[in-house]
Amino acid sequence: MPNTESAKKRLRQNVKQRLLNRSLKSNMRSTIRSVREAAATGDGEKAQAAFRLAVKKLDRAASKNVIHRNAAARTKSRLSKLVKAAGAKA
Repeated sequence: MPNTESAKKRLRQNVKQRLLNRSLKSNMRSTIRSVREAAATGDGEKAQAAFRLAVKKLDRAASKNVIHRNAAARTKSRLSKLVKAAGAKA
């Protein structure tokens, strides 16, 4: 447990920030899942729309250091490959 006032404040800030980070990460994962599901069904248009939203969420998470920027780039690349394949099927 924190003893000093500054340590107590830091603990309060950490709790608040952890909740924000968890929310961002969960939202990002849900969006990624929707892209993968749309690509699996072969719906190219739906997959493309979900992909654009996922890229936005990934970039936001990377800019806030919730995930590493290279992890965001890697995920965007893999999703893009899936969406292109889904578009070619349709």
